[in-house]
Amino acid sequence: MADGPVLSLAFDVVSLREWDSGLLTFILGISKLCAARGIEFNSGQLPQGVKRLLLLALASPPRSDEHDGEARPSFLIRIADHALSAWHTAIDMAAFLGEATSAFGRLLTGQARFRRRDLLLIIQECSSQALPIVSLISLLVGLILAFVGAVQLVMFGAQIYVASLVGIAIVRVMGAIMTGIIMAGRTGSAFAARLGTMQVNEEIDALTTLGVSPVEFLVLPRILALVLMMPLLCLYADFMGILGGLVVGVFMLDLNVMEYLNMTQKAVRLQDFWIGLFHSAVFGVLVALAGCLRGMQCGRSASAVGNATTSAVVTGIVSIIVATAVITVICNVLGI
Repeated sequence: MADGPVLSLAFDVVSLREWDSGLLTFILGISKLCAARGIEFNSGQLPQGVKRLLLLALASPPRSDEHDGEARPSFLIRIADHALSAWHTAIDMAAFLGEATSAFGRLLTGQARFRRRDLLLIIQECSSQALPIVSLISLLVGLILAFVGAVQLVMFGAQIYVASLVGIAIVRVMGAIMTGIIMAGRTGSAFAARLGTMQVNEEIDALTTLGVSPVEFLVLPRILALVLMMPLLCLYADFMGILGGLVVGVFMLDLNVMEYLNMTQKAVRLQDFWIGLFHSAVFGVLVALAGCLRGMQCGRSASAVGNATTSAVVTGIVSIIVATAVITVICNVLGI
């Protein structure tokens, strides 16, 4: 075939009884060689199984190294593409936030349309079913804070102030942060997966066709559930975190239980509780918005649901950290 003026190539498979993937690989290489040299490749005599597999192999997308010769966009073009993508993302987020705010306004006027039963089910998922993981994480965080503080305070004979350290840190910030991160990984991802699956199954399009607002029917109950349950979960996380610090104080530092609790009561002010509860309510809104936004933006494939779930968790956690920094700065400026 390399020397003669071959115009067409066919195969004689009369004596062929069995074949395996080696034959397919050989024929695939021959077909590519024929295509490169302008020779007609006739596969009509091949077994049906070989022809089907050959068609699948030839129909596969080209490998990335086949496009290496193509010119890459310049650096400025790539920067512009990223900037436009960020701009469109910001517009989508602003539009979604506006729709959610409008739905909340209709809720206040009694015009929101959603099923109360769905709200109760979501509240159950966001509250009692989350208690085990919240208990474990909060208890361990309290243990860690107390242990790290005790290592330094024991050197000065001030181990009693471990109670103040753990109490203020847990009640003011850490309890709300840990609860928010837990709910972002647990509930925010569940919201994104559920809404993304509905997007794939075109259920959200069906709601729109029926004249029902998807944001009002699907997103609003989830935001309400998290806003209502996050402060309660935060209080429970505060209790478990202080309990973890108490374990370290009693069994490692030989402190009396009542002495530890009295020190905690003196150190923690009422406004610390209110600041922690405010953190938790804000985190509830952010986690719910992140999960629902990514779910509503989901594509029409199974992989898109996974991407939406991952993006919801990342967006929720980043939003929590940014909100914590902003609220901390505001509290510092206001002196509270």
